Amino acid sequence: MTAESGASLLLVGCGKMGGAMLDGWLAAGIASRVVVVDRAGLPQSVAGDSRVTLASGADALPPGFVPDVIVLAVKPQVMEEALPSYRALVRPGTVFLSIAAGKTIAYFERLLGEGAVVVRSMPNTPAAIGRGMTVAVPNARVSAAQRDLSDRLLRAVGDVAWVEDEGLLDPVTAVSGSGPAYVFFLVEAMAKAGEAAGLPADLAMRLARATVSGAGALLDASPQEAADLRKAVTSPNGTTQAALEVLMAPEGMQPVMTAAIAAAARRSRELAG
Repeated sequence: MTAESGASLLLVGCGKMGGAMLDGWLAAGIASRVVVVDRAGLPQSVAGDSRVTLASGADALPPGFVPDVIVLAVKPQVMEEALPSYRALVRPGTVFLSIAAGKTIAYFERLLGEGAVVVRSMPNTPAAIGRGMTVAVPNARVSAAQRDLSDRLLRAVGDVAWVEDEGLLDPVTAVSGSGPAYVFFLVEAMAKAGEAAGLPADLAMRLARATVSGAGALLDASPQEAADLRKAVTSPNGTTQAALEVLMAPEGMQPVMTAAIAAAARRSRELAG
């Protein structure tokens, strides 16, 4: 691969996350050629794009096709069945980039062979709209150029952070991987609380959704820390302070969130082990 030619990619699994990544790669011009393996076929968004072709499996790739990166985007529960057929593609020049939750580098090395070049990553669902947060960890065989290419591929759907300690991916999964569900639950809880305070259900939900999404956009756009933004909304002895005295009490939101993150990290370790 050269900077001018773009990368040659094999995308195994083209569901919601894989499809979002594919759209991002093509839009950014990162990929010169992408072969997709997915039983459902190609997504409508890439129909007619000459850079993308469909294959039925590892044994049906185009003649002479040698991918720079094999992106593993199938569901974790079918990985065991799907992966061994790609063992023949293991070589120093090809990196296997996984976005499957709970599947460790040792797991991929076991199924692909110890010579496999592997990057394990943990994205989250906002990647589907290009606003994801992904944390990645390489194995010892990943070159600087391969890490850079993997970073570019992951950045097509959001921000990326790299760690060297794979053990950190369990709390990463607990915070950012599972985190969108906590935010969605916050919207549900705010809407129900609004109903309890007398609002019509549809208005309560509309207010909760708009407030959480708007606050998130403000947080993203502002250079200020989250705590500073919170303080800016909080007038002394006002309505916000009254609510925060409940939420920030010793038995309030922080200990509950800490316990929730610990439970998710513990479950991530169980699934990985």
